[in-house]
Amino acid sequence: MVRSGEDPGDAGFCFARLAAAVVDRDGIVVEWSAEAAAMLGLPASAVNGRPFRALLADMSKRSQMPDVPVGGVVELRHGSAGRLRAALYAVPLTGAAAPATAGIPAGAVTARTLLLFAPAEAAVEWGHGVSLLRALMRQGAMGLGIHGTDLCLEQTNVTPAMFGGPSYRPGQRLRDVLTEPHAAELEAVLLRVLRTGDPAFTQRQSVRDQRRGHRRWVLSLSAFRLEDADGLPTGVAAMIDDVTEQERIRRHRDLLHHAATRIDFSLDVHRTSQVLAEVVTNGLADLAAVDIAPSVLVGDEPPRTPARLGARLLRVAATGSTGPWPAGLLQVGSMHPQLRGSSEVRDIQRGEGVTLDRHAILQALGDEDLVRLLVPEDATSLVISPLYARGHLLGTVTAWRTGASDPFDASEAELLGDIASRAALGIDNARRYTREHRAAVALQERLLPHARADLPAAETAGVHRNSGGGTEVSGDWFDVIDLPSLRVAFVVGDVIGHGLGAAATMGRLRTAVQTFAELELDPGELLAHVEDLVQRMANETPASERDSVGATCLYAVYDPTTRRCTLASAGHPPPVMVGPDGAAEVLDVPPNPPLSAGAELFQSVTVDVAPGSVIALYTDGLLALDRYRGGRDVQRLRDQLAVRCRQGGGLPELGERLIADAEEAAQEAAAGSPADEAGPDGDDIALLLARTRTVSRDDVAGWQFPAELASVAAARTAVAGKLADWGLDELAFSTELVVSELTTNAIRYAGGPVALRLIRGDVLICEVTDPSNTQPRVVKAAATDEGGRGLFIVAQCTSRWGCRYGQQGKTIWTEQPLPAAPETRASAAPSGR
Repeated sequence: MVRSGEDPGDAGFCFARLAAAVVDRDGIVVEWSAEAAAMLGLPASAVNGRPFRALLADMSKRSQMPDVPVGGVVELRHGSAGRLRAALYAVPLTGAAAPATAGIPAGAVTARTLLLFAPAEAAVEWGHGVSLLRALMRQGAMGLGIHGTDLCLEQTNVTPAMFGGPSYRPGQRLRDVLTEPHAAELEAVLLRVLRTGDPAFTQRQSVRDQRRGHRRWVLSLSAFRLEDADGLPTGVAAMIDDVTEQERIRRHRDLLHHAATRIDFSLDVHRTSQVLAEVVTNGLADLAAVDIAPSVLVGDEPPRTPARLGARLLRVAATGSTGPWPAGLLQVGSMHPQLRGSSEVRDIQRGEGVTLDRHAILQALGDEDLVRLLVPEDATSLVISPLYARGHLLGTVTAWRTGASDPFDASEAELLGDIASRAALGIDNARRYTREHRAAVALQERLLPHARADLPAAETAGVHRNSGGGTEVSGDWFDVIDLPSLRVAFVVGDVIGHGLGAAATMGRLRTAVQTFAELELDPGELLAHVEDLVQRMANETPASERDSVGATCLYAVYDPTTRRCTLASAGHPPPVMVGPDGAAEVLDVPPNPPLSAGAELFQSVTVDVAPGSVIALYTDGLLALDRYRGGRDVQRLRDQLAVRCRQGGGLPELGERLIADAEEAAQEAAAGSPADEAGPDGDDIALLLARTRTVSRDDVAGWQFPAELASVAAARTAVAGKLADWGLDELAFSTELVVSELTTNAIRYAGGPVALRLIRGDVLICEVTDPSNTQPRVVKAAATDEGGRGLFIVAQCTSRWGCRYGQQGKTIWTEQPLPAAPETRASAAPSGR
């Protein structure tokens, strides 16, 4: 192959591969080119002077060929034994008119003929290449550009009418018609293809026309390196397709999907609004703000027809696609100013979106202060979509385009409306959730006692946690009941299930426990009465739901005068007690069946309690938090309680730390466990902590008298002396009268011995115990009756009185307020505080 001078433009494929021969009028070869010699492997010396038809590989066809070949596809000899299928073309050089033959014009008589020939396959390839290039250049659906090695355009079919873009002429580069950095990105792709030879397929590129400013396209680019016959690069062919509309549809679909997956999962109005703003700025807007009616934030319904747009709207979310919300604009937490009435405002109030360009925005506001507060400096257009759900205008979402961004078109405004509709349902669900949660919390607060209590017998603190923090109230409860004689009852229970049904059951059980506690029953006997109530509740429940009626409960009564605590459990986890020395133990309470199991007897146990001990009563949710220890690891709670008590601090802080410890342990266990081994969801928690106190022995006085009437006078004398010692002489008369009536009744109707006890606490307590189980009653004696006035007199002389029963006999107690509460309270403060 011989080349000289400038490349004729065929990249070495055509001219350089043509073989040439010259024959005379008799078909004798007189000239033979070097390319012909190389192609057929026959030097000129072997061909010149011989007929051209002698070169045919098939000897039988030589006689059929005219002396001077007329062209076509022939099979020529190659070397000594090979064959080559070649395309032959005859070009007359001189002569006069002659009959028409193939390849020679009619009337021509040739003196010599130039024969051009090449491998037939190469000729077909050249023909297809030219035909394909012409077909591509003539069509107008897909753009084709051929660029040289300097990336300058050499040939293209792209016209301004094809994509609505700029005119792109040969000699120009992409940077001459497109803006930076889009031109640089496209040229980088072409340059990479040119250097590496690796084609690029359907690579999407965003471009802008620099002369039309805001026009943007998304092009699908495929690029291939062009090479000459020697494999050297000569340029790049780039095929482009305008996929702006397809990209818009895909982007809108993806954005809707993104909005659906993010917005629907939040049940917090603020969070939902923030997610909405983030979704809108993720490919649709440069800035976005969400304004909500304040009533929505607390769960209430917004006004159906607000007087003005912006009235009673609060900005709850605002964000930018590339940076923070501009400092000069209305900020999150600020009330939206009222806007004057206009057709756009009325459209939004009717639930319709509004699209405005900058000029229309400024005209609609008509106030420079409002413009500075509401309009970004480089804003070009906005779309306001109402957050409209279930007939209520909850608020608005405002999307801004700024800077060089294209103005919003109708399809984008419609897309924002679709997103806003979905978000409005999410926000309304969050609003309704907030309302229900607020009602649930209010119900929970009404059903549960105050978390803290400060009684002579104990200081208490309770902590309650709903599983997952949801709207459902639970059936877990605790209670602290102030009993007569300075005693206190601790209660903790857990009803099966969640929701209002469990809460209603819990409320009934709590009321029942409080009622039975007033009867001062033994803890085991009290649980037996509660069991009867649960059985009646189960009978009232449909048969298919009876299995869900039940509860566990622990009831304990602590007496600060004896420093003893009596407990009974109905299927409830045992309490943990930490002594003042820091030693912790799990109290051994008989494991009676849970309520609803039909048990008739609940055993009690009595334990000694040192002053200042901490007793923890809890529901099994506190154990179930650590799901990977089986939910029964009371020993873990015992150890943690001991550690936390030694660290000091108040009971509320202690309770919070215990729950935090359990939650942390559950999280660590969940993080290190495979998903298919995950335990059950967390249960509700009720935790009651009590730090016990005691009554000083100096504040308690007791006597025992035989069943003799003389014992009445002895009792009065003993009481008067003790009251004098305590400085309570003012109470001597009423107390002597109460003691006289109670001991007289005991001796007369119950027999002996009769026990008398005085307790000085925040009140003066008088107790008379006899061996009888007869129920005392207050009666109204007639004017002529000699008796029957004893308990009536007692009731008049005391602030309250009552009766409790023991294993044998009963105790009638009374309470009288102290005359000098501050001094008496200070001198009679129970120890262990």
